[in-house]
Amino acid sequence: MIENLFYCLNATIPIFLTLMLGVLFRKVHLFDDAFVSRLNKLVFQAALPALLFRDIATSDFYKAWDTKMVLFCFFVTLVSIFISLGLSFLLKTGEIQGEFIQASYRSSAAILGIAIIQNMYGESGMAPLMIIASVPLYNIMAVLVLSIFRPDRGSFDKAALVGTIKGILTNPIILGILAGLVWSLLRLPLPGILSSTIQNLGKTATPLGLMAMGGALSFRTAFSRPKAAIVCSAMKLMGFEILFLPLAIRAGFTDGTLVAIIIMLGSASTVSCYIMARNMGHDGSFTSGVVMITTLLSSFTLSFWLFLCRSLGVI
Repeated sequence: MIENLFYCLNATIPIFLTLMLGVLFRKVHLFDDAFVSRLNKLVFQAALPALLFRDIATSDFYKAWDTKMVLFCFFVTLVSIFISLGLSFLLKTGEIQGEFIQASYRSSAAILGIAIIQNMYGESGMAPLMIIASVPLYNIMAVLVLSIFRPDRGSFDKAALVGTIKGILTNPIILGILAGLVWSLLRLPLPGILSSTIQNLGKTATPLGLMAMGGALSFRTAFSRPKAAIVCSAMKLMGFEILFLPLAIRAGFTDGTLVAIIIMLGSASTVSCYIMARNMGHDGSFTSGVVMITTLLSSFTLSFWLFLCRSLGVI
């Protein structure tokens, strides 16, 4: 029991501490808004795509692909969005309804997810398949939700939807995954020098991404809407795990596949939620608070879910 607990804590607590370094560096003025923005751009446009490309390109595509997992992640994500929608009406969230829906379902699957899987397995594992299944749906539905539930309730923003679809098709992370899949599918060799260079770039993705997340946290807005923020955070970290994790175990998912599903269901709300909310006419302070709360608590809640599954012998 104790061994299982330490195994899970070793996978999550270093991530939390690295993230807190970003908070510290912001506090001592090593980070500012402009630097954090550039750091995020480096991670999402170069380091993370390189990491995912190399892990997939050097693996056997035919063994790595899991249709059942991709379909499970897609449909669970879709159902989670409709649950968030229904809950938002029950809470009567008013002008923050769009922010509430987005922040309660949209996970930081790339940075936090890959960091935890790397700590456990030494590579990105099944995270790329989970990203393919969930992240495009995250983005498209976020545009729909934030457009329909804008505070001014204006006309539907078709331009934003078109822009999001274009953004998904040119998303460096998605392109990195697809390039790796093609490379693996064609069984192309990856020369040692090129492989080492890409690996060196990919190694920077996790620490830099986590510190950038820490540097972007805002403590001033955490409890501007305390009731809604607590409910939203609870759904993000606990609710969807309670609903769908038993289904995943019953469906036969284990080990790295189950870990990827756990992360999809219960990792922190992504910083992208705040950026998109602000760009689409929302105040963003509620989203910022939920991102902060879920980011700080996710290491502990994810440790719990991993420990539970480890104790059950499924990971």
